[in-house]
Amino acid sequence: MAATVTVEEQKPAVDVKLDQELNPWEAQAARFDFAAKKLNLDNGIWKVLRQPARELIVHFPVTMDDGRIEVFTGYRVQHSIARGPAKGGIRYSPDVSLDEVRALASWMTWKCAVVNIPFGGAKGGVICDPKKMSQGELERMTRRYTAEMIEFIGPEKDVPAPDMNTNEQTMAWIMDTYSMHMRQTVTAVVTGKPINIGGSRGRTAATGRGISVVCDEALKYLKMKPAETRVIVQGFGNVGSNASRLLAEKGYHIIGIAEWDGGLFNEKGIDIPALLAHRAKTGTIRGFAGATEANSDELLTTECEILIPAATENVITSLNAAQVKAKILCEGANGPTTPVADEILAKKGVFIVPDILANAGGVTASYFEWVQDRMGYFWTEDEVNERLDRIMISSFGDVIRYTEAHGVNNRIAAYMLAVDRVAYTTKQRGIYA
Repeated sequence: MAATVTVEEQKPAVDVKLDQELNPWEAQAARFDFAAKKLNLDNGIWKVLRQPARELIVHFPVTMDDGRIEVFTGYRVQHSIARGPAKGGIRYSPDVSLDEVRALASWMTWKCAVVNIPFGGAKGGVICDPKKMSQGELERMTRRYTAEMIEFIGPEKDVPAPDMNTNEQTMAWIMDTYSMHMRQTVTAVVTGKPINIGGSRGRTAATGRGISVVCDEALKYLKMKPAETRVIVQGFGNVGSNASRLLAEKGYHIIGIAEWDGGLFNEKGIDIPALLAHRAKTGTIRGFAGATEANSDELLTTECEILIPAATENVITSLNAAQVKAKILCEGANGPTTPVADEILAKKGVFIVPDILANAGGVTASYFEWVQDRMGYFWTEDEVNERLDRIMISSFGDVIRYTEAHGVNNRIAAYMLAVDRVAYTTKQRGIYA
């Protein structure tokens, strides 16, 4: 964990060791501290907002298909409930750690505040390898994890959602488990559910759609045109594939796709619908006839107008930031750029659309789902998309105004906007003695 806060400018140093640079909690804390300093934030409120309000660690048994009992470790971190119930995904991965979940919960607080929706931030995770688990094992693990968290989640407390290696089926299991304990159907306990049990139309593509909207706004601001814009996308999961599809429909040229098992490149543009059909058939983007195979790491430093890291954190670091040739970095993933890399990109003049703005389309649509569940009335997909576009466009404008008014980069501007909103509400509510 980072050192005790002082009201000193906490600007990240370029000689930070790589392991410290790659710690997501340290990265979040460094940016928060810098934004708080620029805002001249009250010391007491600074201390309140710098730490999560609650961190839960559970160790729980699950009976595996062969009769063995395995004990899994799960986390749920609730960073803030000042502006409303906590909100954040649950991820399943062998790499889940408390620092990662803590950082993601904090980012969710700032993300919700940037787009001005009435949620605080939370995040959860279970240390497991879902690729090696059966559907039955995943269901039993999910239900037991939910039962362990039952007192701390709920429509008015903390509303989970899908994240890495979880999906609408996972959310259906959580909703059902919670409902069984409550002895009534509670659809609003999670978002990202199947549509027939309270999910929202437009939710699946929402993060990718939000990315496409802020790319449009960045081009308008920089006086560029989609037809002259080459895009490379790192990660072709739900976020990356939907962003690619929507941008291609708007006339952008998607020239590169980088995936964990290899990349694709076509300087004339990749046919995204054809690639999606190929992946649906084969389970991979490799072997696609409409592009040549490329090294995924090298694609991150290939010349283009927009680079969209849409997979995991820490892909743009001090090791490769100097080689990035994109004019715009639009962060589809959470924390893809380290603070040290930020400084390098700033010197290169790269225009960054930070993660807490760029990928906020997902949590905005989750907010819409929560609202619809609570009122029992559901919108059409066009209505969801129209509301989402309006919020993303407005939020981009808010961040740019902070950038220009305070003479900072877009990331610090987004943090300043978010911290300012959460701090204002915290001071309004007061400190309960």
